Amino acid sequence: MLTSARVRVFLVLLLLAATSPLRGQQLPIEARLEGLDAYMAQVLKDWNVPGIGVGVVVKDKLVFAKGYGYRDYGKRLPFTPATTQPIASNTKLFTALAAGLLIDEGKLDWDKPIRQYVPGIKFYNDDLDRTITVRDMLSHRTGITRHDLIWYKSDFAQKDLFERLKYLEPSEAPRTVFLYNNMMYAGAGYSIELISGKTWEAFVRDRILAPLGMSSTTFAIAEMLKTSEPAVPFTERRDNTELYQIPYYSDAIGVAPAGAINSSIVDMSKWLIALMNEGRFEGRQILPTSAVKQTLAPSIALPNTGLEVRGWGEILNAAYGMGRWTASYRGHLIAYHGGDLPGFHSQVSTMPYDGIGVIVFVIGNHAAPLYNIVSYNIYERLLGLSLTPWSERQNTIRLKNKEAGKTARAKAGGGRVAGTRPSHKLDDYVGEFEHPAYGVLTVSKNGESLTFDFHKIRMPLAHFHYDRFDTPDDEQDGKWSVNFQTNPQGEIDRAEMSLDEAAATFTRRVPAALTSTTTLRQYLGTYETPSGGKFDVVIRPGNTIAIQNADGTFQNLVPWQPNRFRIKEFADVVYEFRVAEGRATELKETNPSGEYTYKRK
Repeated sequence: MLTSARVRVFLVLLLLAATSPLRGQQLPIEARLEGLDAYMAQVLKDWNVPGIGVGVVVKDKLVFAKGYGYRDYGKRLPFTPATTQPIASNTKLFTALAAGLLIDEGKLDWDKPIRQYVPGIKFYNDDLDRTITVRDMLSHRTGITRHDLIWYKSDFAQKDLFERLKYLEPSEAPRTVFLYNNMMYAGAGYSIELISGKTWEAFVRDRILAPLGMSSTTFAIAEMLKTSEPAVPFTERRDNTELYQIPYYSDAIGVAPAGAINSSIVDMSKWLIALMNEGRFEGRQILPTSAVKQTLAPSIALPNTGLEVRGWGEILNAAYGMGRWTASYRGHLIAYHGGDLPGFHSQVSTMPYDGIGVIVFVIGNHAAPLYNIVSYNIYERLLGLSLTPWSERQNTIRLKNKEAGKTARAKAGGGRVAGTRPSHKLDDYVGEFEHPAYGVLTVSKNGESLTFDFHKIRMPLAHFHYDRFDTPDDEQDGKWSVNFQTNPQGEIDRAEMSLDEAAATFTRRVPAALTSTTTLRQYLGTYETPSGGKFDVVIRPGNTIAIQNADGTFQNLVPWQPNRFRIKEFADVVYEFRVAEGRATELKETNPSGEYTYKRK
């Protein structure tokens, strides 16, 4: 939370805004932006960027809109203010204000536990269930890290992601640190559906997009491609300067409330006008004024990284509200948010007390910093400030990082232990391995090699050393390493991968047929112990079977392989039924001390 010193700084910014140079500036916009075209031409050249779109709003009007370069670099089609592209995380403010509409209606509250309004939401533990609020979720202060590989390239729907929140263990106490989290926005978006009875998309379309007249704004790539001027994703190769086309990221539906909207400079100017005018657009109140103000209210402070790491003092004292940051930019309050998906990058920002706002769209992953660079340059021109060499600063960093990446990749595999072999034959590594949050990793056999398949990322999987197998280092999908592990019986039963901020263990998935009622019924009955005692094997709720002892206690059996079961408490204990003509005849228990056989009566 903000310290008293940070609060004082924020209040000072409000006072400084009253003497903004723009308030007394009489030069027309064209004069203030003189030289921008030449600057943009140099930026396109220096950064090898396919295309950029720029929009400037003053008070309640779009006063400047222009494209530079190409929306389709391959066909040399120009980028224009009508070009549509993904705005990625600039979607978040739409979700925050959609929640604000429900709060305005008394159906939700920023600062009461969200479970009071959405009983079905479940977090990792009872403390989080009792305390996490909508503001916590929308301001990235739940104490839970990103876990982006749960949703990235997955088929999970919003409901699936909502139900996976309970598996996300916090790494920090709530409200103590800023930890960006797309999953929380997915959860908030599905909560909007549960409360309103409309899908998040329908709610945003009906309550925000349609009233603002944002007719070119869509939620899916397939819809965007039907607009008149869709942008095409190109980016620079990591080892040279060639620009090449990459696939659209079209798997954002599950995480839509965090980043699925596609729009144009023209459409986004309508959104920005509403934000800059307390929710009003063309004389109509579209968004609740109180909700717009709440998204600006600082919820969690961030360190002055630019000053502390680089010595750059232009942007200071950043804090996150809901769906956007606020900070001081050279003495002027700025509210802003970036958006990043493969091939497309954007920024929507405003200086609320100067009455100006800037929208920047960028094509090219290597050029993502340009949405900050261009935005800052335009603000400085509009405010009559000296121009900061942002492009030169950031391009130097970019080129150094590019060279460092090439050097690092050349040294990949240096830790390999030569002369080792897998502990099992390749067939034993084949199967589906499941994590409760991340989903399913499928390992299949293709000829005499393995194939890796995780969330639509499919690549060869080659032996590295011991029981570790690696994929190639793909320019788009990266490099993946899988370390297989065995159980006490010597079987390959787990696969570990480094995902997000930590390693995640995937457990071999049990085929659905092993838990069918038909399969389980063949094991039911009474079994005798060697000493003359007896116990029953019964079906329990959840379609599982268990050993019911004479004293009434149960030992649940976990399906493992055909006719074989394990128990949760001990990995080195296995129960195996012997089946003849569709009926179990005996049960064999194997543990480190020996083997016991129980005949079925």
